[in-house]
Amino acid sequence: MRLVNRVASLALLVPSALFAQSPLPLKHQPEPTVPAITAGDLMTRLYIYSDDSLMGRRAGTPDNLRSTAYIESEVRKMGLVPAGDSGGYFQNVPLVKETIDSTSTITAAAATLKVFDDFVPRRLGGGTPHSLDGVQAVYGGTIDQADSFPVEQAKGRLVVFALPRGPARVNFGAVIARFNDAAGLAIPGLERIPPQFKSFLRRPNVTLSDGGAGGGAPTLLQVTTAAAGQLLGTPLDSAKVGAMGPALQAHVSMVNEPAPARNVVAIVRGSDPRLRGEYVAIGAHNDHIGLTLPPVDHDSMRIFNHVVRPEGAEQTGKQATPAEQAEVDSLLAAWRAAHPGTSRADSIDNGADDDGSGTVSVLEIAQRISTQRVKPKRSIIFVWHTGEELGLFGSTWFTDHPTVPRDSIVAQLNIDMIGRGDSADETGRTKEGAPIHGNPNYLQLVGSRRLSTELGDLVEKVNTEDHHGLAFDYSLDANGHPQNIYCRSDHYSYARYGIPVVFFTTGGHSDYHQVTDEPEYIDYEHMARVASLIEDVAMHVADLDHRVVVDHPKPDPHGACQQ
Repeated sequence: MRLVNRVASLALLVPSALFAQSPLPLKHQPEPTVPAITAGDLMTRLYIYSDDSLMGRRAGTPDNLRSTAYIESEVRKMGLVPAGDSGGYFQNVPLVKETIDSTSTITAAAATLKVFDDFVPRRLGGGTPHSLDGVQAVYGGTIDQADSFPVEQAKGRLVVFALPRGPARVNFGAVIARFNDAAGLAIPGLERIPPQFKSFLRRPNVTLSDGGAGGGAPTLLQVTTAAAGQLLGTPLDSAKVGAMGPALQAHVSMVNEPAPARNVVAIVRGSDPRLRGEYVAIGAHNDHIGLTLPPVDHDSMRIFNHVVRPEGAEQTGKQATPAEQAEVDSLLAAWRAAHPGTSRADSIDNGADDDGSGTVSVLEIAQRISTQRVKPKRSIIFVWHTGEELGLFGSTWFTDHPTVPRDSIVAQLNIDMIGRGDSADETGRTKEGAPIHGNPNYLQLVGSRRLSTELGDLVEKVNTEDHHGLAFDYSLDANGHPQNIYCRSDHYSYARYGIPVVFFTTGGHSDYHQVTDEPEYIDYEHMARVASLIEDVAMHVADLDHRVVVDHPKPDPHGACQQ
């Protein structure tokens, strides 16, 4: 699942992890898979897919290409119909790797700002960043109140924001969409990044190309608070909303090179000649976040996060209280006593749950449906999307450039993180902020009735009447929920076009976006139950005598998502 509105940081070099080793092995010998959806099959596939050899599967890297080669080899063996580019299973997604020009500078009046020290430029979306040379800055107020700043005052200017004065949730996507005609947006806080993490600012940024369309987009500047004041010609804390700064002299550039990436797309043809031209889409994302450097101690990391950050990267930066640190120290001492001389330096974010669990579940579902004697009436299209972690890039590209008619997709079932969800996992929080924990039958549903009441009701009916026995949690689907889960995984790329969706997940946990998200910690029996439900739902949707009814307003496909 994509992590949004947070700056990713390195794991602390202090003890941090869960308290006991999983009873499952570090390695697993692959076994032949069978037509049924089984825990054994899922285990075989996931140990392959989240192995260290794939180096975290970051989109735009050879490691991600190797992971998609595994998916392609599996669907080819199943005999699925290729539905990518040029008669193959791959749909190429044009990502680019951007490196910031180290000679970039911005001069405002007599103040010259240096790249990396005072500002870091980023591109927004797929367009070419607008030039800032000759542009005036304008103060837009605090970013949590950005919707009150007139868009006409932002056009062609660099809008400088201040950070909220107190705790606040900011929908950065909505801010970016609102000020799409601005030359740029400047957001302070660069000085808050710890010195040991500054090297991350120089790393190339991978993003979705505009495909040569030539469209422009605002330039995003992350700046220090002092630099924000220099852009405006007055200290930020004394600036008035709408105040104009001096014209800028700006040389800000980035060097681009292709970063190959691809979706995998395959079809099981429907059995009904009248309906096989319609599709039920089932998807997961094939990428993860790559590497964490420098390496950290795996087991101490697990203990620390389980105690202090039970939602993993959702709580990046949260520090231990004295009581929590005492608990960490006690658990770590017990661990080391039980495992003398054991130390696992780990730098690979394997993404076993996120979203290895979804990826291999889609393979299992595809094998199950493709081997059934009676195929569903409608066709099933399976899409393993790339670049979800970077910004839903693969699903955005597929739904903007579908390999089947977009209007022929009657529903999309998205699977992202279904490998956990027991009582030890903090799976999220209610809208009011209370922690949620899993249980033996746990499953979160998001978006299931946002476009189609019928689809949401059908999922409930299948779960009950076909005796899956899962307990649905809709807490994270609440309107205005601050975690904004509805907007954070690939289903939304379909929903923005009015395609009914269901997002299936067992939620968060302390290993989310950590080096500790490993296949040894997955609950394979529970995962098989969830995958079986999803397969059953897909078959029911595919066999309906009508398309599931869309009875709620469709969003603007190019607007900002708002849960």
